[in-house]
Amino acid sequence: MTEYLITFNDEWVPEHTVEQLREKSAAVRPVIEEMQAQGVLVFTNGGLDRSTVLCSVEAVDGRPVFTDGPYAETKEHLGGFAVVDVPDDEAARYWAGRLATVLGWPQEVHRFRSPGEVQRSRTLLDR
Repeated sequence: MTEYLITFNDEWVPEHTVEQLREKSAAVRPVIEEMQAQGVLVFTNGGLDRSTVLCSVEAVDGRPVFTDGPYAETKEHLGGFAVVDVPDDEAARYWAGRLATVLGWPQEVHRFRSPGEVQRSRTLLDR
């Protein structure tokens, strides 16, 4: 099986009232429960709180430098995600489609590199 990251960009989600967010939460719950029942859900979150970006960090002269808030040049912000472990791209697309349909906003699907791919990348870097 392969792990996939299903994400949505916070900018893709229009403003919602508290009641609308409750309705979205109720609508997505059966899909998450189905993912759990089928054993494909690795992890999901309830959405990221855009008002609580703690910091950004970058390396400067080999040391971490922390800055309050998001990275200044970034226009897109991760709004939420799910990690699924499914047999192929088609299955990952299926679950992303289910989430997009019940939530009413776009989703992106990213495949995690397999351990073998990560090892090959490291070997190429060591050359």
